[in-house]
Amino acid sequence: MPGCWPGSWRSSGVGRGDHIELPDLTGRTILVTGASSGIGRAAALRLAAAGATVLAHGRSAHRLGELARHLGTEPLVADFARLQDVRGLARQVIQRTGRLDAILHNAGTYHKSRVLTEDGHESTFQTNYLAPFLLQSLLQGLLAGTPGSRVVVTTSVASHIGKVVLDDLDYARRTYRGFCAYADTKLMNILFVAELRRRLATFEPSIATAVHPGAVASSFGRGSLLPRFLYRVPIRKELLIGYFVHTPEGGAEPLVWHVAGGDGALPADCIYFRRFRCARPPSPQGGDPHLARELWERSEKLVEPWMEPGGPGGHATL
Repeated sequence: MPGCWPGSWRSSGVGRGDHIELPDLTGRTILVTGASSGIGRAAALRLAAAGATVLAHGRSAHRLGELARHLGTEPLVADFARLQDVRGLARQVIQRTGRLDAILHNAGTYHKSRVLTEDGHESTFQTNYLAPFLLQSLLQGLLAGTPGSRVVVTTSVASHIGKVVLDDLDYARRTYRGFCAYADTKLMNILFVAELRRRLATFEPSIATAVHPGAVASSFGRGSLLPRFLYRVPIRKELLIGYFVHTPEGGAEPLVWHVAGGDGALPADCIYFRRFRCARPPSPQGGDPHLARELWERSEKLVEPWMEPGGPGGHATL
C-alpha cells in the first residue's frame, strides 16, 4: 500500500497533560465502550466522579466486573468481533435507560495479521469502525430523544497514513499490514463523525467529534512496534510521561471534556481535535464529504441485517 510505511509518518510532540474541571453531570447517562482498561476505564471513572451514570462496556466480563461495581452499574459485555453482540449491547442499553446523553466510542483493537471475524469482516475494520457504526445506528433514536446529546469517537493522528478503499474495506485484495489497517480505521472514524454531523445538522442537536487523545502509556498495541510506541511505553515510561506521553488518566481528559460539552464555543464545522485543540483532519481524505457519504452508505448496507426487527440472531425485537 503506497505511503503506508512507518517512515512516511511522523508524530509531532504532544503537550503536557491537562487536568480539566468537569461540570456536575448528575442526571446524565453516558455509555463508554472499551472501558475495561486504559483510557476507556479512566474516562468512565472521571465521568462517574462528576456525577454521571456510566454504562461501561468491555469484551471481558472478568476485567469489566470490578469497574462496574465501582461505578454502581451492571457491566455490559459484548465482543465487537461479533455484530450480534453489538446488537445485544444496544438492546441492553435501551432496556436500562430511557435517555442517553453521550456515547464515547472508544473500543478498539489491532492485529498484526489479517484475521476474519465470524461475520466475515477483517477484525480491525469491524471492531474499530463497523461495530461502532452499527451501535450508533441502533442507539440513534435514544440519543435523538435526549436534548444536548453528544457523540465522541477516539481516533488517532495515525489516520494521516490511512487510506479508505471503498471496494476493499476488508483487505481482501490488498496486502494486509497491521498498522496500515489500524490507520485506515482511524481515518474512517473521522469520516463517520463528519457524515454523522451532516446528517444531524438539520433536525437534531447532537454534536459529534473525533478526538486524538495523544500518545498514551497503556497496554494497547503490545507486541507490535508502532502501536506500542504510540500507546504504550514499556521501558522507563515514567521518564516520558508528561512530555509527549500521557498516562491513561491524562489521555482520557480530552475525551471526557468533549463528552461533558467542551467549552460551549467550539467552531461549528470542527470535527477533529488533537486533544483540546481543533485541527484539520490529518489525512486529506478526512475532509472529503463525498467519501464520508459513500463510506456511510456502504456501511449501512453492511450492517443492514442487524438493523432489521428480527436480525440474524432471530430476536423479535431489539
